[in-house]
Amino acid sequence: MRNNIQYYNKVLVRFGDSIREFMSFEDEKQENSEKWKTDDLRNLGESMKKAEIENPWFTWNFQILNLRSWSEVLTEEKIAAWLEKYPELEKQKQRPKKVGLILAGNIPLVGLHDILCVLVSGNIAVTKLSSKDKVVYPVIRNILSRFDDTINERWVILEDEYLTNIDAVIATGSDNSSRYFEYYFGKYPNIIRKNRNSIAILSGSEKDRELKALADDIFLYFGLGCRNVSKLFVPENFKPDDFYRNIEHYAYLYNHNKYANNYDYQKAILMVNRIPIYDNGFLILKNDQSLSSPVGTIHFEYYRSKSELKSRLEMEKDKIQCIVGHDDDFSKMVGFGKTQFPELDDFADDIDTLKFLVNL
Repeated sequence: MRNNIQYYNKVLVRFGDSIREFMSFEDEKQENSEKWKTDDLRNLGESMKKAEIENPWFTWNFQILNLRSWSEVLTEEKIAAWLEKYPELEKQKQRPKKVGLILAGNIPLVGLHDILCVLVSGNIAVTKLSSKDKVVYPVIRNILSRFDDTINERWVILEDEYLTNIDAVIATGSDNSSRYFEYYFGKYPNIIRKNRNSIAILSGSEKDRELKALADDIFLYFGLGCRNVSKLFVPENFKPDDFYRNIEHYAYLYNHNKYANNYDYQKAILMVNRIPIYDNGFLILKNDQSLSSPVGTIHFEYYRSKSELKSRLEMEKDKIQCIVGHDDDFSKMVGFGKTQFPELDDFADDIDTLKFLVNL
């Protein structure tokens, strides 16, 4: 029997090496594709260009950022530390389970972690790609198949077929779609993810570098991910001017047509309804209790005490993915600028996906 820990340590390291090789040519790739060393790298770059055409939210720079984050976690040391937590992986299963994966498409390759978890667990990934992110995954599968000749059999990409003949399901979507997922797939072992948002807790003593890093948590991928900060909890002496001054380096987002349309639309609605806002020309600050905010807008809410805030967040813990700040008294705490760079064991919704899979 194959030792999956050792085997996939090598496979994932080689996959990471390919991404790092791709990144090493990143400065030349976009305009000089003939310099890309291999067909795999060329195909990856071309698929990313096509992905941006089909989905303008997937800009080249944000797709590159996504690959850079993968290149930083798919290292021999980090992969080994991750897989060693699961001694059940030491032996391959007698009969792999077919795991249906319904992937989201809000940010590039957001479902890749689930796919890798299924493959590492010795099971079969039967994937239903989002229409918003269907171009790059087949190229990723082809690269992986260079290092594991079973990949094409164990990673099935469905086109128009229904998700049938499966043993378990991992589905990611909205609160609305989750009801359909539960209706159709509730009879299977499952992980069904709903809407989540990330928040930041400011004390008023943040340094400029921390607020600049917070801008990454807000704006990377245009704020479309569940790990993006969509809500600020601020002290009563909060100064929007300090916040705005430190996020000016993202003013360029207004040059993106879809972002600008969303920002302009939200601003027009708020002005027509005479709702008080702060505004710097590319990001609206609105005093609102909701954790979720539209593109081009971020909600904020004042708090009076830490204990009061902890009680409030405890009631909404199932809606929160990350909390940005530097107060260890709160769970799910992530450092400023770190939300979009999760480690391999940062599982969505705090559910250990790999443990779920190895125990099927």
